[in-house]
Amino acid sequence: MSGRGRLALCAYAATLMAAGAMLPLIEPASWMLQAVFMLAIVSGVGALARRVPLARPLTVAVQGLVLLLLLTMLFASSQAILGVLPGPDAIQRFGRLLNAGGEDVGRYAIPAPATDGIRLMVLGGVLVIGLAVDALAVTFRSAAPAGLPLLALYSVAAGLSGGGASWLWFLLAATGYLVLLLAEGRDRLSQWGRVFGGAVPAQGQTGTYIPPGGGHALAPVRTGRRIGALALGVALVVPAALPALNGGLLDTAGNASGPGPGGGTISAVNPLVSLQDSLNQPEDREVIRYRTNATQTKDLYLRIVALDQFDGTAWKTSQRDIKDVPGQLPQPTGLSPSVAVTEIKTNVSAAGSYKQSWLPLPYPATKVAIKGRWRFEPEGRTLVGDRGQDTRGAQYSVNSLLVRPTAEQLASAPRAPAKLLSEYTKVPDGLPGDVRSIAKTVTKGATNDYERAVKLQDWFAVTGGFRYDTQVESGTGAGAISRFLRKKEGFCIHFSFSMAAMARTLGIPARVAVGFTPGSPLSDGSMSVGLQEAHAWPELYFEGVGWTRFEPTPSRGTAPDYTRPQSPSGGASTPAEPEGSASAEPSAAPSTADNCPPQARRLGDCGAAAPRDVAPPTDPGTPASTWVSVALGVVALVLVPLLPMLWRMRTRARRLRSGGRAPAGATDPAAVSLQEAPDTTAVGELALAQESARTLATWQEISDLAWDHGILPDESQTPRKAAARIVRLGKLEEESADAVHRVARAVEQVLYAPEPRPVTGLADDAQQVRAGLRAAASRGTRLRALLAPRSSVRVVWALSARWRACTDRWGVRATAHRLGLPDRWPGILRRPSRQQG
Repeated sequence: MSGRGRLALCAYAATLMAAGAMLPLIEPASWMLQAVFMLAIVSGVGALARRVPLARPLTVAVQGLVLLLLLTMLFASSQAILGVLPGPDAIQRFGRLLNAGGEDVGRYAIPAPATDGIRLMVLGGVLVIGLAVDALAVTFRSAAPAGLPLLALYSVAAGLSGGGASWLWFLLAATGYLVLLLAEGRDRLSQWGRVFGGAVPAQGQTGTYIPPGGGHALAPVRTGRRIGALALGVALVVPAALPALNGGLLDTAGNASGPGPGGGTISAVNPLVSLQDSLNQPEDREVIRYRTNATQTKDLYLRIVALDQFDGTAWKTSQRDIKDVPGQLPQPTGLSPSVAVTEIKTNVSAAGSYKQSWLPLPYPATKVAIKGRWRFEPEGRTLVGDRGQDTRGAQYSVNSLLVRPTAEQLASAPRAPAKLLSEYTKVPDGLPGDVRSIAKTVTKGATNDYERAVKLQDWFAVTGGFRYDTQVESGTGAGAISRFLRKKEGFCIHFSFSMAAMARTLGIPARVAVGFTPGSPLSDGSMSVGLQEAHAWPELYFEGVGWTRFEPTPSRGTAPDYTRPQSPSGGASTPAEPEGSASAEPSAAPSTADNCPPQARRLGDCGAAAPRDVAPPTDPGTPASTWVSVALGVVALVLVPLLPMLWRMRTRARRLRSGGRAPAGATDPAAVSLQEAPDTTAVGELALAQESARTLATWQEISDLAWDHGILPDESQTPRKAAARIVRLGKLEEESADAVHRVARAVEQVLYAPEPRPVTGLADDAQQVRAGLRAAASRGTRLRALLAPRSSVRVVWALSARWRACTDRWGVRATAHRLGLPDRWPGILRRPSRQQG
């Protein structure tokens, strides 16, 4: 393969490696197979155009035309001329698909479905990037600028994933770019000669010793490797040391951090984007299943977090202190013993595909039993995962209170504490005046905060003429609230944020809760909660009752009983001791409801049944192939860094085999053979060849030992001068220096003497040199020589030489067959090489 062919192949591979970062964004990933095939066609057309050869701009133009034809055949064949040529109708089809793709990107959560619009955007983007990389690196022979389109491709994937793209994808893309640079550098340097080394001499070959490669050719390669490794290391290490933003609440929301148990903080997050994505999912994927002993579930909202800070641009959580989860959660803020409550128990199971750092809980929870690293935030009464803990596959049990205030209790609620009132009635200075004026107009005639809150809820949900629509432009700032009040269309975010902001302007403490509505009942008595049950609602504070739910969003959830004209009354009950209508502890034994007479059951006097364990939602879990892949990856991560050391140990053992120093008084076998059988020419030549091979292998080992310890080989020097250089630069002592010179003299005997004298003990000399180099080197140099020996680059040279020999052999054989010559002719056609040594 020619240098330009290798460069084109590297450009193709680099583009696909960078495109891998897009795989987690879209399901299914079949679009990647289309990209592989179509990009291969575009790259192949470029290779043919350059072989003609065509002018560089014309080559790029031909590739662009083929790209357009491929996209037309795939996405607009019915509108195209003859099914291939793009006409006006096909262009309009592309426009419609791109518009639909842009809307789909904003509508769906990750991973998004592979709609036609999204597929066109992704495939078209990958093909255009691939064309740009091929044009820059191959057609115009400038690989360095090709990193810009590759970076753009990875950056788009990282941006769409909210900054959560795995570092493995970056490492893959960066590796592709470095390989592309190395291929271009090799192609450029090869124009000056075979700078990466010739063919490796056969074992036992005698004559002039020419090791592969040269010292001067190593400099640009070594410098390029170091620059690439340094840049890659900086790119991987620096982001880890910088603060990062987390994703939305309904995907991978906020995280907890802290110095240890009992401390730490949680950071502010914004759930808007994830919530809208969840509501716009094409399929209502189940994320939670639960079973409860509550008689009714219409008020059993699963709350994730409360957004209590409104700065004019967004509602978000304040930075709060967190602590370990107590056995019994503290009493809910502001709840008076005079308010009727029922303690219930709920067993919850999260799907394995539901990844969330905040734990969905009924509000207010009084006790949570869950395994894992979870922390408690007292102000919002929420649990947040610590050090990567999330909800995937979590099963937990929650005791919570059903708070049932009466309208009279809410209407007669005293003024909230000053501190709470100050924090939860703050509104930004830039809040439009119409928000405040509309709030006053809507609540005109109300005599207390409870009546004002009910009027606001009814105005949004019933009388105000608002329309529920999840496709409207999202926004949470002051301007978005004002726009929503004018247009009167939006989804739960707009309704809850607007009501909370208006309540604050009226002096009512307010915040916004984010979570899920109760879900849908299943035939087995459990409740199923899907992504489309994601919801946001306002919570208003009333002293004596605490934080109280309201429901301003039309057609979503249910309005609480205490906001309806006929509010149920009820006496007080002790939260720690459940009423007869609740079960404090789940049990496998039959409950009172199981033994209840039919007549009493019809009258509703039997109470709730104890909840059973909840079966997890249907989820395939992690397939065995994934575990095998992970195990193989771990093994590879452990073994791959050790490969240079293992190869070096094997090579040293092979070179120094049977080359030890003979005992005193012993005679070398080769010398004996020559003395006892002077007339046996074949035996003498064989022994001489073996001895010469051992000598040259030992010298090669000493040269590589010096190279591993930072002394670059200089093939232009004689063995004697090279030995002196190793002694000087390696700071060898007397014994080690004498060993180097002995081996050098033996090499001179092999190379220059008419009848070389056998020399024994060369392997021992090599070991002595190794010990001397290690003794004089620093600890870092010794570790580098052991774990990452520089001489291991000879493996790459050997593989390159074998590949080149293989391609040359097949090329010559193909030429022979094309000329109609017999199989013996390839050897005759092959041009002799002076670099075979």
